[in-house]
Amino acid sequence: MSEDSRFQQVESARWLAQASHDIGSAEYLASGGRYAVACFMAQQAAEKAVSAYLYARGAEDVWGHAMADLCEDAKAFEPSFELIKPAAILLDKHYLMTRYPSALPGGTPADAYDRQEADRAVEIAREILQFTAERIKEIFGSG
Repeated sequence: MSEDSRFQQVESARWLAQASHDIGSAEYLASGGRYAVACFMAQQAAEKAVSAYLYARGAEDVWGHAMADLCEDAKAFEPSFELIKPAAILLDKHYLMTRYPSALPGGTPADAYDRQEADRAVEIAREILQFTAERIKEIFGSG
């Protein structure tokens, strides 16, 4: 295995591991009633999962937080990312609105989110994590 390929595999694995950890954090936060932060962590998990795929494909740096943009970047390597892009885009609203009162017309993020929204965000992020993990496995094989 070349040095570049080894870097890609290690870096991709690091990002995928953190994505998996972030999903667990999102579930934990949702179960504790911290719905806004759970939605943010779900967005983070999905963002890191797609970033892991991009690192697996040889990206040296992955920039941006928007799932729409990350999926577009991934589509350049694998057209099937078009399949998850519509759901992934739903997570984009959780990047700012879940954390900053100024991103909402009134109230606070803590009051604006509920269990149903948190559960849906976690479900979408899990699907993205599984989708990207399968694509990464295809790149590097099962070993």
